[in-house]
Amino acid sequence: MVTDPIADFLTRIRNAQMAGHRVVDIPASNLKKRMTEILYNQGYILKYKFED
Repeated sequence: MVTDPIADFLTRIRNAQMAGHRVVDIPASNLKKRMTEILYNQGYILKYKFED
């Protein structure tokens, strides 16, 4: 059980980047979707896609 979804979200992205992965699967929530959009607009994420 993850108690801090924001830290988990950022850690998954950081770990994937450090491991050289170009794709990261993260369980979605409205907060994470908004954070993804902010990171994209600031240039930290090159591309993203939300799946249902």
